[in-house]
Amino acid sequence: MSTVTWITARGLFGRRRFLLLLPLPLLMVLLSVICRAFGVDPGEWGPAVLVGLGLAVVLPVVALIVGTGVLGAEIDDGTVVHILTKPLPRWQIVLPKLGVAAGVTAATVAVPLYVGGVLADSVRLGLALAAAAAVGALAYSALFLALSLVTRRPVLLGLVYVLIWEGLLGNFVSGTKVLSIQQYVIALADRLAPTELLSTTVSVPVATVMTALIAVGFTVLAVDRLRSFSVAGETS
Repeated sequence: MSTVTWITARGLFGRRRFLLLLPLPLLMVLLSVICRAFGVDPGEWGPAVLVGLGLAVVLPVVALIVGTGVLGAEIDDGTVVHILTKPLPRWQIVLPKLGVAAGVTAATVAVPLYVGGVLADSVRLGLALAAAAAVGALAYSALFLALSLVTRRPVLLGLVYVLIWEGLLGNFVSGTKVLSIQQYVIALADRLAPTELLSTTVSVPVATVMTALIAVGFTVLAVDRLRSFSVAGETS
C-alpha cells in the first residue's frame, strides 16, 4: 500500500493539474487579509469568504480536481494497467489513493480556511473550519474517486453536484441540504466553534452520520468498480 501511495503522490504532484489547486486558496487568503486590513465588519465578509468561497467553492473544487485525478488520470492515459496487473486486492489500491486525495485536499484547503477563520473571528473558528474541512475532504474525495470509475466524465458530473445540487438547489430547496456535503461541513464547524458567521439547518447528528455513510459507501463502490476493470482498463 505504501508503494501505491508513493506512486499516487508522485503522479499527482508531477502533473500540471496540481497547479490548479493554488489560485482559489490564495484568493481566499488574500480577500480575508484585505477585509481585515481595511476594517470591514466580519459579519459582512465572513459568510461570503469563508462559506460562499471557502466551503462552497474552494473545498469541493480542489477535491474534484484531486479526487478525479488520483485514479481517473491513470485510466485515461492507460498507466492503470501497471497497477491492475499487480496481485493486489483492489481495496489496497483504492484506499491509498483515497488517502492521498483526502490528505492533499485537506492540506490545501485547511490552511486558508484557518487563516480566514482567525482573521474573521478567532483561532477556535479557524481550527474548527480546518477540522471540518478535513472531514469534508474525505467525503468529497470518496465521491469523486468513485465517479472517476463510474463514468468517463467525472469532472462534469462532479461540477453538476457542486454547482447545481449544492449551489443552486441548496439555496432554494431546503430538502437538498440533507444530501449536501457542504452543509455537513458547515454544521460540524459550527458545532466546534458556534458563531453567527455560519448557518445551516442540518443537525450535527445528521451531518456526522451522512458524512460517514458517503465516505464509506462511495469507497466501497470504488473498490467494487475497480474489480470490474479488465487489464485493458475497460469495464466488463
